Parts: sequence; C-alpha cells; structure tokens
Amino acid sequence: MADAAAAGDAVEAVLEEWRRECPGLDFSPIGVVGRIMRLSRLWDKAIKDFLAEHDLEPGEFDILSTLRRSGEPYELTAKTFLKSSLVTTGAITLRVDRMAAKDLVTRVPDTADRRSVRIRLTPHGLETIDRVLPLHLANEDRLLHGLGVDERRHLAATLATVLESHGDTPAGTAR
Repeated sequence: MADAAAAGDAVEAVLEEWRRECPGLDFSPIGVVGRIMRLSRLWDKAIKDFLAEHDLEPGEFDILSTLRRSGEPYELTAKTFLKSSLVTTGAITLRVDRMAAKDLVTRVPDTADRRSVRIRLTPHGLETIDRVLPLHLANEDRLLHGLGVDERRHLAATLATVLESHGDTPAGTAR
C-alpha cells in the first residue's frame, strides 16, 4: 500500500487495493467520486478556516455574497434566500439573527408585501464583503494552484455538466 500511495494520491492507493482484491469489478467511479468527495472535505475545512479568520461562517459569507451581487440596495426577501439555498426557514432565521447581531445585515419591512421582510446589507456588511471577497477569491485560487487556466476551464465545464445531469439548475428555472 505504501508504494501505491507514493505513486499517486490517497484515492489511487484505495483503487490499487480494490483492483488487487476484486479484479473483475470496474472501480473507475471511485477515481472520480472519491476524489471529489475528498477535495470537498479538504476544501470545506480550508474555506471554513479562512472565513473564521474574518469572523465569518460559510453561511454568513453566502448571505453577504448573495446580497452584494443582487445590486443596490443590496437586499432580498427571506423567501428568495430559501429558494436559492438548501437550508430550512429556521436555519435562515438563525443565520440572519447572528448576522444582525454582528451588524452585517438588517431586516426591513417589504413595502410591496407587509407580511414579508427584506434582508439588507448594513454599511458594515457591505464593507465586510467588499474587503473579504478579494481575499476569498485569492484563497480559492490557492486551492486550485495545481491547475493551469485551460485545466480549470475544462474542469469547471465538466463539473457543470455533471451538476446539470443531476438537475442542478439556477433557482427559478425548470427543465
């Protein structure tokens, strides 16, 4: 096993063991899925650690980013967040409560629907996302340091194809 690990990544060592033990099976899916899952865990930790240095959690960064890219006045309804995320109403509420306590966002009444509330970036929230975003992009660039520009483009297109084949489309679109 040490020889296989030295010849490639940790997943390659696993593949070599399986090929030896069950030579009649096709283990190629592990080569892709195993590596994506392993990268996901490694990158998740790296991104959480980076954001923690800026007193942010990944969910908070997602909300700041979503509000920032929505354009001025940098506000959206809670319902909009729910449609674009995989979290519950309660999770969004808790996240927004924590962010309001940090003066990153505020809740404002929706003038079009009195039953609804809009979540808006505060000036401090806008400053935070504008300061952290370039650093976050540099951190993600660092995570991809082993790939050239063409490799990154090809990988992004390939991963987009896989995601689309599983029904992952932008919020509000249907197939």
